[in-house]
Amino acid sequence: MNKIIAKKQLSEEVFLMEIEAPLIARSRKAGQFIIVQADTDWGERIPLTIADAEEDNLVIVFQTVGATTHKLALKNEGEYIENILGPLGNPTHIEKFGHVVCIGGGIGVAPLYPIVQAMKNAGNRVSVIIGARTKELIIFEDKMRNIADELTVVTDDGSYGKKALVTEPLKEYCSAVPKPDMSVAIGPPIMMRFCEKTTAEFDVPVMVSLNTIMIDGTGMCGGCRVTVGGETKFVCVDGPEFDGHKVDFDNMMLRMKAFKVKEDEDHRRCHLDMENLKQKTG
Repeated sequence: MNKIIAKKQLSEEVFLMEIEAPLIARSRKAGQFIIVQADTDWGERIPLTIADAEEDNLVIVFQTVGATTHKLALKNEGEYIENILGPLGNPTHIEKFGHVVCIGGGIGVAPLYPIVQAMKNAGNRVSVIIGARTKELIIFEDKMRNIADELTVVTDDGSYGKKALVTEPLKEYCSAVPKPDMSVAIGPPIMMRFCEKTTAEFDVPVMVSLNTIMIDGTGMCGGCRVTVGGETKFVCVDGPEFDGHKVDFDNMMLRMKAFKVKEDEDHRRCHLDMENLKQKTG
């Protein structure tokens, strides 16, 4: 069992937790993830990317979408998470590329943070673009500003930063001379897909981090399979990062909708349960 050291609500449905997990915290590398089981032996297991690590503690950021993330959000400082497995997946390939543009959408900004750190420490010039639907959903802005050479913030509705999608400043970087040597995109699948299209137009490499349906995290269940370069790959053991220009995003997004109806039902029910609990506790 792993103790929750700190908890912070970043927006209505986004939470940050610092969790005691010394062995994982000391061995994790940028780009890796964990499998979390929130409660009992029969509880669902979900993948969450590691957003940071401080001494013996892990930092995770998650959005309440299905039943398990809602259960996790109800836990408080001093309580325990039943099981955490990790670090899993292959670390991000880090080297001195030159100029690296890192793009984060929504809560994808959190797992992008350790990659930005590692790219900067490797001697790269790092330009960061972060975006969300509204100002309230922008996260890790100060953290990114402290390490990035340039930071661009965009919102869909223009409530903060520039009114634009992340692909607009990305296109500006890609069309510059010289163009970026590498890019990294993490966020909703549709965002990563359009980042891939934008970078492809200028022949700029792009790495994407995929967060597919996953059960065991060891390559046995096959739930996380994706098509990359015409071959079947498993996100948990072959990824989570892949060459974005080779990912079949259409197939991936279709597979990720497999439990969408059930997920939406759980989201509505759990959201009501959380609201009722807040009213009872004042």
